[in-house]
Amino acid sequence: SIAVGGTAVTDTLTLLVLAVVGGLFKGESGGLFWIWLVVKVIFLGALIIFFFPRIGRWFFRRYDDNVMQFIFVLAMVFLGAGLMEFVGMEGILGAFLAGLVLNRLIPHVSPLMNHLEFVGNALFIPYFLIGVGMLIDVHVIFSHGDALRVAAVMIVVALAGKWIACWLTQKIYKMEAIERELMYGLSNAQAAATLAAVLVGYNIILPNGERLLNDDVLNGTVLLILVSCIVSSFITERAARKIAMEEAHVEEHRSVEQERILIPLSNPDTIEDLINLSLVIRDPKQKDNLLALSVINDDSSSGNAELRGKRCLEKAAMITASADVRLRQITRYDLNIASGIIHTAKEYKATDVIIGLHRKVNIVDSFFGMLTESLLKGLHREVMVSKFLIPINTIRRVIVAVPPKAEYEAGFHKWVEHFCRLGGTLGCRVHFYANEETTAHLQGLVRKKYGHTLTDFSRLDDWDDLLLLTGQVNYDHLLVIISARRGSISYDSSFEKLPGQIGKYFANNSLIVLYPDRLGEPQDSVSFSNPRGNNESQHYEKVGNWFYKWFRSS
Repeated sequence: SIAVGGTAVTDTLTLLVLAVVGGLFKGESGGLFWIWLVVKVIFLGALIIFFFPRIGRWFFRRYDDNVMQFIFVLAMVFLGAGLMEFVGMEGILGAFLAGLVLNRLIPHVSPLMNHLEFVGNALFIPYFLIGVGMLIDVHVIFSHGDALRVAAVMIVVALAGKWIACWLTQKIYKMEAIERELMYGLSNAQAAATLAAVLVGYNIILPNGERLLNDDVLNGTVLLILVSCIVSSFITERAARKIAMEEAHVEEHRSVEQERILIPLSNPDTIEDLINLSLVIRDPKQKDNLLALSVINDDSSSGNAELRGKRCLEKAAMITASADVRLRQITRYDLNIASGIIHTAKEYKATDVIIGLHRKVNIVDSFFGMLTESLLKGLHREVMVSKFLIPINTIRRVIVAVPPKAEYEAGFHKWVEHFCRLGGTLGCRVHFYANEETTAHLQGLVRKKYGHTLTDFSRLDDWDDLLLLTGQVNYDHLLVIISARRGSISYDSSFEKLPGQIGKYFANNSLIVLYPDRLGEPQDSVSFSNPRGNNESQHYEKVGNWFYKWFRSS
């Protein structure tokens, strides 16, 4: 994170210096030139940083076609470059700022990012390198010593400057020597930004007809790229191997569960949201961990249902394929939807299930529906019930409401990892609301394992005060409510009010209701001998609550 952040800051300052130098030689240097130059750069930079993300967020919420989104991103990058050229600066600075602010709206695991990287790696970068290669004269490098002397100075200054920066960072953050070596290897390579900056300076013609950066600097830059990339590769490989060997004894004693996320699909309108959610919470180190399921009832209309299910699975597979992620498609005939999901989860050893929020059909229908209730009783794995009103990549903050004693549940670490991974992938802040004891466990876990994620912590002492979050959750926020199954350690009778509170106060918000893993085996499992499960109500609890309220009112 330090290496990537430092490189971004370095590139930004480098391009800013380049824009100032280029503007100096393009314009007329007068008394107000520098003031006017600084004002133009600051104004246009603030314009790009402030308006471009808002325009992008508006566009992504209204158009979900991959081709339109790709063209929009390119148009915004070209617009940033054109605006910077319009005020007399170098267009590369505007394009870089536009890409920097739009990067927040394009997750690294999204189909759009995959398309952008493919076009850039397959088209833009090769053409750029070919164009630069045609400008370089190899004979000039070895015919006289000026190019070699310039290259030697550039190589020494670049290698020494990066080493000093890494050494200072090591001292400030009290790192070990091997960490400094790895950071030096990661940040030492000079390639695209250096070559682009030198090429811009090479194309600037001075009033006397000479170039701002001559052939010796251009040829020296090529040698700098060659040497720095070789040195960086060797240093990074050696340092990474040492760190991996040091941490190997820690990993060998920890058994990593094979992650398998099951996504039942039935509604074509929610397929994209469910698949995108699974893409941002999945472990990218594990392969083939996404399962899409279509359950078909064995009745007279099964033919049409099979065709609809096949279309849903194909649409889901297209989305994951665009993100270069493999999706396993499963079609199953079963007595009902719930039993099909439960049996599939057991057969394929699914660790998580992601479903869409049930839509109430009539007044007697429950908020979550019979499907969700049957899943929770027949399956003790993590279940996410989700509803998205906006695309997941446009979410600006994740608000997680955590009940007391949630840290004692078996799935506590898993769901914390999922939402920290979601926040890190989307680049948004994750805000936890919990009581003092649970907050202490959350802070310790996040600080130890997920320190790169932007997090906030606030007190929520009384779970009945969930309504206090209504003023904290905006339209572009994601509300996550950590619930629990009946009989769990963190289960509370106030959970019975959740459906009514969600439907009344959070109907216009994107939300996830999560039920974490629970130890043991389900007692009310759905099976062929009991296809509907055991759905009787806990009457003694209702009677107890009635007496409690009666005595309290008396």
